[in-house]
Amino acid sequence: MNTLNETHDPALRSWVASANQASSDFPIQNLPFAVFRRQGSAEAFRGGVAIGEQILDLAAAAASGAFTGDAAGALQAAAGETLNALMALGQPAWSALRLALSRSLRTGAAEEAQLAACLVPQSDVEYTVPARIGDYTDFYTSVYHATNIGRQFRPDNPLLPNFKWIPIGYHGRASSIGVSGQTFARPVGQTLPPGATEPSFGPCKRLDYELELGVFVGSGNALGEPIAITDAEASVFGLCLLNDWSARDIQAWEYQPLGPFLSKNFATTISPWIVTLEALGPYRVPFTRPEGDPQPLPYLDAPANWAQGAIDVQLEVLLQTQAMRDEGQGAARLTRTSYRHAYWTVAQMVAHHTVNGCNLQPGDLLGTGTLSGPTLDEAGALIELTVGGKQPLTLPNGQTRTYLEDGDAVLLRGWCEKPGAARIGFGECVGTVLPSVNA
Repeated sequence: MNTLNETHDPALRSWVASANQASSDFPIQNLPFAVFRRQGSAEAFRGGVAIGEQILDLAAAAASGAFTGDAAGALQAAAGETLNALMALGQPAWSALRLALSRSLRTGAAEEAQLAACLVPQSDVEYTVPARIGDYTDFYTSVYHATNIGRQFRPDNPLLPNFKWIPIGYHGRASSIGVSGQTFARPVGQTLPPGATEPSFGPCKRLDYELELGVFVGSGNALGEPIAITDAEASVFGLCLLNDWSARDIQAWEYQPLGPFLSKNFATTISPWIVTLEALGPYRVPFTRPEGDPQPLPYLDAPANWAQGAIDVQLEVLLQTQAMRDEGQGAARLTRTSYRHAYWTVAQMVAHHTVNGCNLQPGDLLGTGTLSGPTLDEAGALIELTVGGKQPLTLPNGQTRTYLEDGDAVLLRGWCEKPGAARIGFGECVGTVLPSVNA
């Protein structure tokens, strides 16, 4: 588990003025990573760190000679077209780079003159997926989401008995993961309409979002060598926002006996910024289980996981329809919840994924599964908020939604805040639905 150090000091200020605004997602206590280039340019993508409304160009910073020692080596690894090389270096290198960045971006730092020339406004850039994602695994860690969904299909037995014993996951499609700003055509596939005896083929009619966090693997493990739960977080580089879009009607027909396929492989959208686990240190909270629930099996259990295995990340979902954009209206909030409600922690996901010897690699991505809270207004998907489409939502402009329509844009936001700590954020994760092109 990460411990607090000088980089978390809420009194720190940066010579980048916009980083000192109380509402900023990217104060000096955050320092998340992304991969970017100037918008519309032919420049190579390279690593960057957010500081206020600016990005520190890590390739330029490496060339400036402002860093030395372990931090310089880590900076060079972060300056390429993906962050995989940095992720592979492991936690000591990440911490060394974070400390050096923090010290050089603080008010009064001797490196200000060198690094000021390495700043690029965030408003001038475009992003790409920050790592080469070899494999993507989606988990199912919210007991509230699992219960809400189960209640719609199994009213007398909504939660299957294995959920409280095992972190359930499935292997997803890595090639269709895109960065915030992603647009995608409405998926098509087979569905079985109510009362029909044969399936039909066509565009999805029950398209949904899923509010999740993404977990980027860092150093990983060798094939056949499990990662113990006590070492699991040392193998995690950081977290991002993740929307694992879902075609509910296609999924209902195809998921038995092997699980989702076309209903999930068409698009997954992630935020450009990866917030490191170290930055999230002040927002660790105890991992809890309701009285009477099964205790984790030994390979999923550790004192440190009980003490601070959960993370209090505030999350919200907003929806902006095409009509709202045309009329100049902002997005409407549908949900607000917290990652602290998850039934399984990051460490437990990693330990379970590798317990049979599966080798995680730098840049692999784990999804937490839909993150719903204990009340319905904290639900992380429309299928829950509308109770399977039976209770439509009314938006501020009078439009209603049961599921997503063409032109709808879904925005995810995440942040952490509490008294005595600096507020840090994840930025936004935005995706937009386009009409089907293969009806």
